[in-house]
Amino acid sequence: MNTQNTNSNPLFFSDDAIPFDLIEARHVEPAVDQLIKDAQAALTAISAATGTRTYENTLGALEDATTHLEESVGIVSHLEGLLDDADLRDAYNAIQPKIASFYSSIPLNLRLYEALKAFAETEEAQSLDAVRRRLLDRTLVYFKRHGAELSEEDKKTLSAIDVELAQTTNRFGQNVTDATDAYSLLITDEERLTGIPAGTKDGVKTDEGWRFNLQAPTFIAVMTYAEDAELRRELYSAYNSRASRGQYNNCDGIAQILDLRQRKAQLLGYNDVADLYLEDRMAGSGAVAYEFVNDLRSKSEAAAVNEHRALETFRQTMGEASSLAPWDLAFYAEKQRQAHFDFDEEELRPYFGLDSVLDGLYELLNRLYGIQIERVEDLPTWHDDVQSYRISEADGTVCGVFYLDLFPRKGKRGGAWMMPMRTGAPQDGVPHVGAVCCNFTPPADGKPALLRHREVETTFHEFGHLMHHLLTTVTVRSLAGTNVPWDFVELPSQIMENWCWERESLNLFARHYESGESIPPVMLEKMRAARTFRAGTAMMRQLSFAAVDLRLHREYSPQENGEVVSYAREIAQGFSAVDLPSDYSMITSFQHLFAGPVAYASGYYSYKWAEVLDADAFSRFAKEGLFSREVGDAFRQTLLSKGNSQDPMELFVDFVGRKPDPNALLERAGLM
Repeated sequence: MNTQNTNSNPLFFSDDAIPFDLIEARHVEPAVDQLIKDAQAALTAISAATGTRTYENTLGALEDATTHLEESVGIVSHLEGLLDDADLRDAYNAIQPKIASFYSSIPLNLRLYEALKAFAETEEAQSLDAVRRRLLDRTLVYFKRHGAELSEEDKKTLSAIDVELAQTTNRFGQNVTDATDAYSLLITDEERLTGIPAGTKDGVKTDEGWRFNLQAPTFIAVMTYAEDAELRRELYSAYNSRASRGQYNNCDGIAQILDLRQRKAQLLGYNDVADLYLEDRMAGSGAVAYEFVNDLRSKSEAAAVNEHRALETFRQTMGEASSLAPWDLAFYAEKQRQAHFDFDEEELRPYFGLDSVLDGLYELLNRLYGIQIERVEDLPTWHDDVQSYRISEADGTVCGVFYLDLFPRKGKRGGAWMMPMRTGAPQDGVPHVGAVCCNFTPPADGKPALLRHREVETTFHEFGHLMHHLLTTVTVRSLAGTNVPWDFVELPSQIMENWCWERESLNLFARHYESGESIPPVMLEKMRAARTFRAGTAMMRQLSFAAVDLRLHREYSPQENGEVVSYAREIAQGFSAVDLPSDYSMITSFQHLFAGPVAYASGYYSYKWAEVLDADAFSRFAKEGLFSREVGDAFRQTLLSKGNSQDPMELFVDFVGRKPDPNALLERAGLM
């Protein structure tokens, strides 16, 4: 690529604002080709360097070599998952093998590995500060764990596996998005919509009738409130069999991904995938993670059984004697909750206008961390829905910029996530950059976007990740922000959800969108009383996902266990109080596990692991003050700002003063 083309390609952005509005499919391949070439030249220069090995010419140079490539590819990946752009998808698919091959080649580069080992023997390496020493130790381990000491033949095999994994997992995620977008169910008889909230009905109304999709706000509303059992069954079946048949079938892809991961693990000397991926996480091994899941199961299963019996009894009081089906559970549980607590979650929606929630969240973050958040109008974005903001310290230093993309649309993947897009250097005037993406019900009929309480929790959760990224002070990029072990990364996010339940913090944002009144005391009391409603069932559901994940990555063999979807269904059945239908194939849309070469594979237990940490860590805020600036500063300084610069357990102990208490989560859930 010549200089003129480089200068005109928006993926060659500088430290200024990222030009999202200028990036097109035609820019992707040329930019990536050149950035790989540049990165490879930098790696070659490291290997070829003569004289004394130093941090600057070896380890630091390695850290810098791929920065621009990682940022640019991350942005393309971000846009591909948000825009209905077939050309961009094609361009993204085209670069996958190139990216995978390049990154796979780095730890397989013998001269580079020898350069790192040579630096490790120098006096400078022996006297590195703690953060750089951690980088050196982890880099050497990374190279070894990713094949640096393999034979040349095995290195070629490993590289081929990495390329195939990148392509197959990318195709998996795209199939889920396409299968979700392809589904619609037209209802022309309004009687069938009895019970469904008016806001949901308004959102799916068309000239033909009411067209339902599988986006989370619509799906959850139907499962929870639709009186028509057949309507619930239709959407349940469609949702839980997405990408399991037809054009977007992921069944073979899952088997292929599992095989590739297992081949990689064995090639690198590990018994299974879980031991490979968990070695450098808090759990340390698949066995420890599985023991953790089973321990929580043993302490939750009896409660879940009792909850289901109570639900069956409640249903019988309504004159319904037949056994419960999976699509009945949320519906009758909501009826039961309304009866027991006189509480309907839909009654809370008017108190959670999106703008009010965001304003209150920003005020909370200001009280805890002293940061100021303000809207920015002049930053380029990728869609008209997107809003941009700036975070500043009390002294005016801009530490971060972030974007909000909160409503569903065609081509946008489902769920909610935080995307780190740049690890900057605020001390040098380069802010960190991130984005929060969700799929909330958009404004309609002159009303603002009104959130369910669970969506409020989601917002706070993703902002926890965002703060972890934007408030990092670690100057080593690969150890900064959210680049921490995955069974620790959910602590900063999940702890934020606690402020969604306390009167003191709710008063910051829970205001009726018309009257401005706060949540009435009686309603709040009911809401809090219902918090642990069916907590055992909720625990078992999450543990089922973790068990399926771990057993797929520790035990599954097509020769011994048969077809993978049936195998996963059988495991999930062991955690379910009702019989799962024969077409239940949740794993074919389980993007956490299969939409990336590693993703959350063997790591879904992390959510519960981090919940133990967050329940225990929040006890300090509960004891010393929800808005305590002293505690907030301590959390920021000992945890949020530290990234992966220290062992995660050390960071937790620095904040809480001791190791985590496993019972904290069970106590909060009412399961002790």
